Amino acid sequence: QVQLVESGGELVQTGGSLRLSCVGSGRAFGSYAVGWFRQSPGKGRELVAAINWSGRSTYCIDSLKERFAVSRDNAKSTAYLQMNSLKPDDTAVYYCAADPGPYGDAFFNISRVAYWGQGTQVTVSS
Repeated sequence: QVQLVESGGELVQTGGSLRLSCVGSGRAFGSYAVGWFRQSPGKGRELVAAINWSGRSTYCIDSLKERFAVSRDNAKSTAYLQMNSLKPDDTAVYYCAADPGPYGDAFFNISRVAYWGQGTQVTVSS
């Protein structure tokens, strides 16, 4: 089992950058895949990016590949989402999630995701 705590969300102007962090408790964090999701008001929660247990394999949705990047440091039990050139449409609550499957297959079927953080608010002003 793993517990997740996100941080780094804040109010930023259009064009700005943020780095979100997701700290996982427990020694098993390094064996879990980590996903980043976001949810805007009135919309469903969507997968933004994911990274496998070792950090050698990453995924990002096509529309965000040029601006977002996921990484992790297992020695610090932390995963990151670097967000650049932010736009008002990026405004959302961002959640990290963990999947004991090493490649995060559960992230593509949200009902299968077992571990969630509490979320961190990102607001991009125009």
